Amino acid sequence: MAAESRAMGAEPVRGWPGRDNGAMSPNADAVRRAAELRDQLNHHAHRYYVLDAPEIPDAEYDRLFQQLQALEAAHPELLTPDSPTQRVIGAVLDGLTPVRHAVPMLSITTETDTTEGGAIAFDARVRRELGLNESDPPVEYAAELKFDGLAMNLRYEQGVLVQAATRGDGETGEDVTQNVRTIGQIPLKLIGEAPPVLEVRGEVYMRRDDFERLNERQRERGEKTFVNPRNTAAGAIRQLDPALVRQRPLCFYAYGLGEVQGWDVPATHSGLLNALAAFGLPVNDDCAVVQGPAGLVQFHQAIAARRDALPFDIDGVVYKVNSRELQQALGFKTREPRWAVAHKYPAQEQVTTLLAIDIQVGRTGKLTPVARLDPVFVGGTTVSNATLHNLFEMRRKGVRVGDRVIVRRAGDVIPEVVGRVPGERSSYVPNFRMPRNCPVCGSAAERERGGMDYRCTGGVFCPAQRKQALLHFAGRRAMDIEGLGDKLVDQLVDAGIVQSLPGLYKLGVAKLAALDRMAEKSAQNIVDALEKSKTPTLARFLFSLGIRQVGETTAKDLARHFGTLEALMNASVEQLLEVPDVGPIVAASIHTFFAQPHNREVVEQLLAAGVTPKESAGEANDQPRPLLGKTLVLTGTLPTLSRDEAKELIEAAGGKVSGSVSKRTSYVISGEEAGSKLDKARELGVPVLDEAGLRLLLAPQD
Repeated sequence: MAAESRAMGAEPVRGWPGRDNGAMSPNADAVRRAAELRDQLNHHAHRYYVLDAPEIPDAEYDRLFQQLQALEAAHPELLTPDSPTQRVIGAVLDGLTPVRHAVPMLSITTETDTTEGGAIAFDARVRRELGLNESDPPVEYAAELKFDGLAMNLRYEQGVLVQAATRGDGETGEDVTQNVRTIGQIPLKLIGEAPPVLEVRGEVYMRRDDFERLNERQRERGEKTFVNPRNTAAGAIRQLDPALVRQRPLCFYAYGLGEVQGWDVPATHSGLLNALAAFGLPVNDDCAVVQGPAGLVQFHQAIAARRDALPFDIDGVVYKVNSRELQQALGFKTREPRWAVAHKYPAQEQVTTLLAIDIQVGRTGKLTPVARLDPVFVGGTTVSNATLHNLFEMRRKGVRVGDRVIVRRAGDVIPEVVGRVPGERSSYVPNFRMPRNCPVCGSAAERERGGMDYRCTGGVFCPAQRKQALLHFAGRRAMDIEGLGDKLVDQLVDAGIVQSLPGLYKLGVAKLAALDRMAEKSAQNIVDALEKSKTPTLARFLFSLGIRQVGETTAKDLARHFGTLEALMNASVEQLLEVPDVGPIVAASIHTFFAQPHNREVVEQLLAAGVTPKESAGEANDQPRPLLGKTLVLTGTLPTLSRDEAKELIEAAGGKVSGSVSKRTSYVISGEEAGSKLDKARELGVPVLDEAGLRLLLAPQD
């Protein structure tokens, strides 16, 4: 509102509670009046931002706001975290602080079949997992929109917003509390009787009209315009200055929960959304409770017909089994719930001109033809480049330079050329041919036997592969070297400073500080980050090496199975095939990687530089695995073990940890404040143990 905007440039109020700055102590009337003003302003902000039904004019809101400001200035002891004045006050941060999520922020499966078959297939999977037959009644689902924004976790304690964190890698996000406070839709204090702890999951996004107005202002100032609403929202929320965040109009919708303490969660997802709305949180109205696959199909089609008219971008809809009891019965597959799915829409398409075809060299040396296009707005963003995948796909589509082509954002994310618009070419244009040499380093480019992809044979010698290998190595899910981003890697490689992964650990403050736009403090931060990265888990280290076919899950499986780096490096194909979910192709790729002398040399140099992967104690084949084949569920707080520590011990002993109790559960490990999982275990007759019982299970059996 108007007063909040004007107050943005004001000096922060000095003298938080407990700090003596010479102000007079507030009397009872001042305390009462401040509380009244906070309640009134929070009420009117909810009416204005969430319900879009203001009860008072802006001028009256401004008057109340200024009264509260004056009271807090005179009596700083009256300042509270839920005061509306704190939406516009915040110090500039030095950086974003990591936040470990109490409950991981997991992703959901994406159904890429954009026809009604996608909904039908999901319902069939759910019924199969629940053991339902044709005569059983249809499953009830909650259907809602899949917002194209940034996932956010809001933590409320005693009803007051105390922390906001991004999703990050699902386990650890970043603290963006000060920035989230600037979002008018997010209540600083919940309405009514709030539980002791309530973590609300939702999406921060930007409306299309707000995005267009923002870009119009940028053009008027002669400044760079933004690409699309999603990226603009994500970039804004990670700004270090809340005053800058406030200049970018952000919105929020709630759709789920994280950690909850002291609250009986509603029995259905639809009931949960209603409860969140009752707390004053914004919940989108485009949601419905439907029955069976017919209801899902109808919802998908109804939203598709209105998609372009929505005030914000979506990239699909989400279906969730409505009953929380059934959700628990269905559980999770890897890190994705079986009870939910994101159902995509057909990607949006536009027609433009293919101006040229370039070659892009990827981290593994793959040569990918890329279409350079006459820029076109499609799928919510301006597209000037689009993948052509490979030579064979390009020939199948029959596209050549100069053609009018159809461009699609596949999955609303990756732009691709679908094909050419039928019609005669004005003149002869030869077919595109893949180069015989890498366009970056000049090494020979060869096609894999029996495959479709051409690859550069230069390896890390090739700067393109070197850059991508370094970025992958430094990534958050790999070695997590903060500050080592695209621009710095470009400088390091282009200047010949770093030519291999081990070369990173030879960097010093002086060498980094000499680079363009690199301050000594930033250089020191990077050196510190490199030092901090020297003790990764074995799984992270394996993933960081960029072995083809080895993703995060496979890296964890390998670490769990072999226990040590040496054991894995010396493993035969037959031994690799003993690892769960590792097939012949993956096993051959791993064995080939470690059989090459230059790859072994890279690993040895990393170890010599001080990198020491943490061995997965107790996971190697020659170690006891008393829980092999067992599935355990953790609930409540254990006396000495955190949830992650208990999980690591169970997995090291060969067991699996599930998020829900079923007849297939071997044991439930229960601690203080155990929830519904304990009740479910008793109902099903599943053995329940405490931490001492778990430790007995983990002890080697004679």
